[in-house]
Amino acid sequence: MQSKAVIFDIDGVLIDSYVAHLQSWQAVARGYGQQMTESDFATTFGQTSREIIRTLWGESALNNQQIADLDAEKEAVFRKIVVAHYPWMPGAKELIADLYAAGFQLAVGSSGPTENVELALSQLDNSEAIAVAVSGSDVTHGKPHPEVFQIAAERLAIAPANCAVIEDARAGVTAANAAGMLSIALVSTGHTRSEYDAAAHIVGQLEELSADLIATWINARSPA
Repeated sequence: MQSKAVIFDIDGVLIDSYVAHLQSWQAVARGYGQQMTESDFATTFGQTSREIIRTLWGESALNNQQIADLDAEKEAVFRKIVVAHYPWMPGAKELIADLYAAGFQLAVGSSGPTENVELALSQLDNSEAIAVAVSGSDVTHGKPHPEVFQIAAERLAIAPANCAVIEDARAGVTAANAAGMLSIALVSTGHTRSEYDAAAHIVGQLEELSADLIATWINARSPA
């Protein structure tokens, strides 16, 4: 049997970070005389912070160093919000343990910075289950570009056809599909089921998923 992999997005999939990200964006934006509405936030969720800053401030308003500084400031505010009570999604730790025990190769592929990814992994009891971690710091193009998932598959040495991606953002689903992977959409905070028409499968909670079910879905679309 060919090896299989699951690549998890972090925000909205492993952790319920919607409110914390919105609050941190709004706090930083206010400090610079800008406004981030919830509608703005929902539209850009899943993109890298660098891309969101360019959208919010305008392509030519800031130079690369200013964008990097704003990015770092926003993410530091986010980590302060979540670190005290890390908001794991129900069933996230259990699904990781189930997949790992079943022999899946596991990775995370996030648009967030390395520090956010490292914080998430540090909160896992079995962080060794996650073999590969790809962050927004590792990519040139954010989602919906498939780069983050392509890098994860390459580092895992697993063919895209044998990879499943669990995502909560439309851009992430598009990225997974573009990478040639099985896309599984999780309807998380701030989203509706109708957003995920491009996903191969849609679930309302992680408890609906298991190693056996994901293996069945991958086998149904992969060559023997």
